[in-house]
Amino acid sequence: MNHESIRKLNPSVVTIRGDVAYDADENEVTYDKSAVDAYVNSHAYIDKRAAEYPNITDYLDGVVKGDQAQIDKYIADCLAVKTKYPKVTT
Repeated sequence: MNHESIRKLNPSVVTIRGDVAYDADENEVTYDKSAVDAYVNSHAYIDKRAAEYPNITDYLDGVVKGDQAQIDKYIADCLAVKTKYPKVTT
């Protein structure tokens, strides 16, 4: 289970031990595991994109040098990553 997703979908959760969530008073909070899984799956593209985006310094270097070809390549590389890992709408 993804703890961040459990907390995002259940704001009263402050502690998670194993797969059990608790509120501030240590009361167990019931959550929908399938909703958590769906949330994780629908946001998986974010980490995948981040891992493959080109380094921002490539873009900045192109701007400083006035190298439009380098800027265009950076943008094209970013768009290719976005195409490879599209946003998932639920």
